[in-house]
Amino acid sequence: MPIVAIPSLLRKLTNGEDSITVSGTTIREVIDNLDIRYPGMKARLCEEDRIKPGLAVYVNGLLTRGSIREKVDADAEIHFLPAIGGGMAKPSH
Repeated sequence: MPIVAIPSLLRKLTNGEDSITVSGTTIREVIDNLDIRYPGMKARLCEEDRIKPGLAVYVNGLLTRGSIREKVDADAEIHFLPAIGGGMAKPSH
């Protein structure tokens, strides 16, 4: 079953657990099963039927397209992290 790394800001929902093994063959199934065990998890990760803006999903260390329909292997490691944005600051003169 996939292993989900729980970010520190969500650990209050998991009673402090930092990784959870949960069944699912897609990101959606994994999130749904997390929410069954830890109510409120889906609301923190999803907006309607997609990953919340500002969150990035990594599966086995690779950034996904962010689709909850993305397939995951039984031994996948999944991370939900704040998306990194930004750019170059204008030089001050």
